[in-house]
Amino acid sequence: MPSAEIVTIGTEILLGEIVDTNASHIARTLRACGVDVFRTTSVGDNVARIADALREAAARADVVITTGGLGPTVDDPTREAVARAVGVDTEFRPELWDEIRAVFARYGTPPAENNRRQAFVPCGAEAIANPVGTAPGFIAPTGRGGIVALPGVPREMEHLLAEAVVPWLRARFGLTHTIVVRVLRTAGAGESAIDARIGDLEHRVNPTVGLAAHAGQVDVRIAAKAASEADAAALIAPVEADLRARLGDWVFGADGDTLAGAVLKRLAARRQTLAVVEAGLGGRLAGALGDAASADPGSGASGPFAGGEVRPGGLDAEGLAAWTAAYRTGCGADIGLGIALETAPERVVARLCLVTPTSTEHRERSHGGHPRMAAGRAVNLGLDWVRQLAAADRAG
Repeated sequence: MPSAEIVTIGTEILLGEIVDTNASHIARTLRACGVDVFRTTSVGDNVARIADALREAAARADVVITTGGLGPTVDDPTREAVARAVGVDTEFRPELWDEIRAVFARYGTPPAENNRRQAFVPCGAEAIANPVGTAPGFIAPTGRGGIVALPGVPREMEHLLAEAVVPWLRARFGLTHTIVVRVLRTAGAGESAIDARIGDLEHRVNPTVGLAAHAGQVDVRIAAKAASEADAAALIAPVEADLRARLGDWVFGADGDTLAGAVLKRLAARRQTLAVVEAGLGGRLAGALGDAASADPGSGASGPFAGGEVRPGGLDAEGLAAWTAAYRTGCGADIGLGIALETAPERVVARLCLVTPTSTEHRERSHGGHPRMAAGRAVNLGLDWVRQLAAADRAG
């Protein structure tokens, strides 16, 4: 199977002014085509550094895909950098200039003279017309395959990738395979505990199994290569069944499922409601549940999420329990969950309480990781506590 590297171009990426979403979109698209992505790189708007990065990538990979740097200004250097990387000059393509002027004509304005730069491509390159923007792309041939240059504007990049680049990849490399990924979402156990149960499966070749740890949550990824999505799914199915059997109730969902959504589904099945009180979390607990409720067409005013209250920080265990009990009663909810995060110079502690009509339980968990991860971990700990309660009541 062909290999690929992705090079995103733009000083604004290196300065942190924008978040690079293009690389993840390209990687997912290539994965679906059966192309292995081995590396991603970001480079600033410098011709020499871009050319170096492209030469190195082209020596390792069959395909190099770039985004950005195809605009009309002086600091859009991708055309010159690609030409330098493959050892040719750039050349003017009149047909591209006609297409650029036609795009501007649709908007009722003439192009500026600097837009003419966008009609230049490396000599010998295959031009890619851009019907949704003014920056054409191109494919410059290399000994192994090609360097594909796409615009940095996500909408334009996505269109050209789907309509031109994917067909080129399939034809150029005779692609008949696809890569399908299934992700199992888990909570209630750390990465090491999960690894202890499934470590032997992580040595598999096809499908492969891997772990990705998050704050209070661990994802288990299953990736299969096959001639079709159906064949890949058939490879994944027995491995997923084995993983679910080993991990049990730690698995709360798959792919796009969220822990908040899993909690609300269990509560809805029991016809129970949840109210939450939080302090020091910046509204993350109520926000997660509110988003999950909005994403479920069956939820709403009568759904399992009864409401959330954000309190000032500094609540001790007794104060948190009192506020949670009072808010639960005021909302008429069956369960009240309270979480207060205390951040001190030497430690970060999450206080949790679970209030039902018959009991109030307390938990306290220290956070040893980066302080920025503490709020997310506390939210997931609290939500999983409610999920475990629902599972225990259902089993009983």
